[in-house]
Amino acid sequence: MSKLLRMFVLIFVVSFALLYFVSHLNSSQGYTSGNTLNVYNWGDYIDPDLINKFEKETGMKVVYQTFDSNEAMMTKISQGGTAYDITIPSEYAISKMKEEDLLIPLDHKKLPNLKYIDEHYLDLSFDENNEYSIPYFWGTFGIVYNPKMIGGKELTSWNDLWDPELKNQIFLVDGAREAIGMGLNSLHYSLNETDKDRLLEAKQKLDELTPNIKAIIGDEIKLLVANEEAAIGVVWSGEAADIMWENEDLDYVIPEEGSNLWFDNMVIPKSAKNIDGAHQFINFMLDPQNAAQNAEYVGYSTPNAKALEFMPDEITEDKRFYPDAELTEKLEVYDNLGKKMLAHYNELFLEFKMHRK
Repeated sequence: MSKLLRMFVLIFVVSFALLYFVSHLNSSQGYTSGNTLNVYNWGDYIDPDLINKFEKETGMKVVYQTFDSNEAMMTKISQGGTAYDITIPSEYAISKMKEEDLLIPLDHKKLPNLKYIDEHYLDLSFDENNEYSIPYFWGTFGIVYNPKMIGGKELTSWNDLWDPELKNQIFLVDGAREAIGMGLNSLHYSLNETDKDRLLEAKQKLDELTPNIKAIIGDEIKLLVANEEAAIGVVWSGEAADIMWENEDLDYVIPEEGSNLWFDNMVIPKSAKNIDGAHQFINFMLDPQNAAQNAEYVGYSTPNAKALEFMPDEITEDKRFYPDAELTEKLEVYDNLGKKMLAHYNELFLEFKMHRK
């Protein structure tokens, strides 16, 4: 055998051995598709101890990655690359992902703990019969405020925000549906309004709010309101809970005209490699004690009726985060309005932001 041929054989043998070693190592550490579960979730949206518990119970390795918007998540999943087994989109995103054939139907036989979900949070318009998604958390959109910074006033309505005495006192979340929706609700219109005259009316009313708005911002709203940089934040309920944890002087209200009732649900993307593992994870998170632990850690409201029995009364009896039926009946889930109408909302929101300048 020539020296050159022996060299090629040696390289082949070493390469094969390395490949086998890496493959065996990954398998032993849970990195095969059957033993790995790729979870794609919002940041700080699960108790890390539950991930550890799931790994110990199943022998799977959880690879956990985060996103900061539904749009970023959908783009990454639609482009392929990483084969996520679980992700947790909001209701309107679930509707869009169904339209774009990005999800697989769930096998409810593999989800016996589904029986613990409150029936009020099942079979909703964005996913009838929960064919593709299972509730994870729910919440509202409203006003967190510091009474002592506004003369002890109590806020109960969206229209309270237009009070001239609140000049430069409001942080508004940077979202088109949320901001335009606030304008719509203040006029007693639906959050899913498609009449362009009514949408323009809502935008024009938002323009009148401009003197009271200190900034339109993202996640930093939590720190700024907690530190009393302004008296008011227009935020989601879970963020309000975080802010109130940092500053006990704050309060949260769901405006009396109504607001958004949102859901984040667990789904299995069509590109998933570990479908059985994904069902195990969903069922694990539906376990009442696990759901209760997760809700206490994250601060959002759980749709798991049985889980409420394992949570402190001070949480479950707080009407700000678990409101009565009389108020929840005034709340609306965002519909998927289609690309054209969503673009129109975005245009109006951009015009509103430009008006501030």
